[in-house]
Amino acid sequence: MNPIIKKIEVKSIVTKSNLPVSDYSVNPYVGCTHACKYCYACFMKKFSGHEEEWGTFLDVKFWNKIKNPQRCAGKSFFMSSVTDPYNPQEEIYKRTREFLETFQGVDINLSLQTKSDLILRDLDLIKTFKNVRVGFSINTLDENFKDDMDNAVSIERRLAAMKILHEAGIRTTCFISPIFPGITDCVAIIDAAKNFCNLVWLENLNLRGNFKPKILSYVKEKYPKLFPLYNEIYHKKNLRYWFELHKIIEDYAAKNNLEYVRNRDDLQRDFDAPPVIVNFFFHEQIKKVR
Repeated sequence: MNPIIKKIEVKSIVTKSNLPVSDYSVNPYVGCTHACKYCYACFMKKFSGHEEEWGTFLDVKFWNKIKNPQRCAGKSFFMSSVTDPYNPQEEIYKRTREFLETFQGVDINLSLQTKSDLILRDLDLIKTFKNVRVGFSINTLDENFKDDMDNAVSIERRLAAMKILHEAGIRTTCFISPIFPGITDCVAIIDAAKNFCNLVWLENLNLRGNFKPKILSYVKEKYPKLFPLYNEIYHKKNLRYWFELHKIIEDYAAKNNLEYVRNRDDLQRDFDAPPVIVNFFFHEQIKKVR
């Protein structure tokens, strides 16, 4: 089914960010046609007036020309927090590219986060930013599981794009999120990406909103042996799995001479240094390992 596309006029696509990694969020679209079944951004429906199922619509934003972008020098921007800046429709509408063109030559800190290799189209622009990094969301190496969870490009294509960007001198991040207990093999993903990424971010699956029953039903049907584990975590609030995973990653990092930190993103390393693994288990209930 083709998504419902609508063009909308907005004053700005830049908003103050609550993320710990940026001052501002940049969202050139409302909605996301990657249609991830676990997407927390589906809460945007209640603010945008959409009643359609998440993933089936996309509002394409057109905004007033940004005056004097130089005044943003020194600020950090995350693109994007509630959409993917490289939805397939970006190939047509080029809203992300327009933002990059506007800020070309401005000394901003720019983080781009995507599940698409369409970002390679803009490699010429991205290379002009002094402080830029590109993250790819990868939470499995199993293409069948990937296809069950989202409509984005294959994991193989994401890893290939990450490698191309890294070889072009762009700092890259492998964002292992969300981690599905018993399904996501964090160690295997790090092994697959560690030679061409500068950072590995880890974030747990946090089930909330109307997608919680959908995900639990999926696990019960496709991974019935894991359902008791999900019941422990998401119904009984047993956090042992996350503590054990923390220990597994900690041991893996030590064995492979990789730095492993928690809830921080401020380490500056040489480009050719091994990646830093960052445990971003943000959620209040698991910030402190018992």
